[in-house]
Amino acid sequence: MLPATPGFRLDGKRALVTGAGRGIGLALAAALAEAGADVTLAARTASEIEAGAAAIRHAGGKAGALVLDVCDTAATRATVAALPAFDILVNNAGTNRPSPFLEVVEDDFDALVQLNVRAAFFTAQAVARRMAGAGVKGSIVNISSQAGHAAAAGRPVYTLTKFAVEGMTKAMALDLAPLGIRVNSICPTFIETEMTRPSLADEAFRARVLARIRLGRIGAVEDLMGAVVFLASGASALMTGSALVIDGGWTAG
Repeated sequence: MLPATPGFRLDGKRALVTGAGRGIGLALAAALAEAGADVTLAARTASEIEAGAAAIRHAGGKAGALVLDVCDTAATRATVAALPAFDILVNNAGTNRPSPFLEVVEDDFDALVQLNVRAAFFTAQAVARRMAGAGVKGSIVNISSQAGHAAAAGRPVYTLTKFAVEGMTKAMALDLAPLGIRVNSICPTFIETEMTRPSLADEAFRARVLARIRLGRIGAVEDLMGAVVFLASGASALMTGSALVIDGGWTAG
């Protein structure tokens, strides 16, 4: 008898996506919903996540909105503890404030570390505790960056935070493996979103980026949607502590 291909469907699974109001987060939420998950879109701006959830429902998916500031650790912990355990967490909330090393100011450093590292760590901890308490063998997907594998010039603090996310992913994977909870990361190259558009509007900068992306184009959110479904589903059942680098060849050399 031939082996059966593991399924990519997520029917009956509950997913939480942070930073889901727009851009990458909204696209990943839509991908999980299309695969059958009941998705909770979380972010600070109610209007954005409510519109996103409504769009997913209009397309036939299951989605709800959760107003949440993941930088508020106590609120995040209490909110997650009060909800049924999630099967999937997509730890997507993040930001960037590009600045050369010699010009980095403390406020920017603190803001990036607070959201990209501290909030991601404690959000994952809250969700994993709930998974463990309910006996859920879940999947946590940290949205990292190619900058977690190859330093980004002019973005030293962002690079620092994404290397931290990569290390955190591996450490979490080791600690949570005995509970059957998998932890992996997705590491995109430059993706055209509201956050990257100002930088990419600079023609010289865009040209430098395209010179490093061997496939010759800026990424789109659609390039990440299959990856998140893969990592959330049984198709990646033996993967933990790994990074899916979706960079068009940037880090290959």
